[in-house]
Amino acid sequence: MSGRQRELNLRFLAEPSDVNYGGKVHGGVVMKWIDQAGYAAAVGWAGTYSVTVAVGGIRFVAPIRISDMVTVHTKLVHTGTTSMHFAVDVKARDPMDGPECDRLCTHCVIVFVALDGVDGKPTPVPPWTPLTDVDRHLGEYALKVMDLSKGIEATMNELSQVAQEV
Repeated sequence: MSGRQRELNLRFLAEPSDVNYGGKVHGGVVMKWIDQAGYAAAVGWAGTYSVTVAVGGIRFVAPIRISDMVTVHTKLVHTGTTSMHFAVDVKARDPMDGPECDRLCTHCVIVFVALDGVDGKPTPVPPWTPLTDVDRHLGEYALKVMDLSKGIEATMNELSQVAQEV
């Protein structure tokens, strides 16, 4: 595990091009930030190119305003054979305020799979073992979120098939 990066923070200011007509950051822009931070974290853990395979439990809790200082925090909470699950929190604040003023704006679980550099096939990632109760809880949470997402996907597929038959 030496040299492996379990947590990553990206910090930047929300720019005018990030916002919608209401002056708040677009949800799609936030999702892009989550994917970018997740990619950096996955490569930092696996040491190889990785791709997003799922995002689950995404919740937009509070808006991000233009010029807010944004922090996208990723934390590895589970590894499979070739996959890595990260808990992601997106927080924002006025840049003139201190970090104690951060407000949670979005959170989710994002899953990446490491790929080899030869033919793009999934490749094993270094295992991560939870050491604390909090770590174990986060790992269980990530797996539950992804199971719920799979259930939603299955339901949507069923509805799509019914709609096509009508």
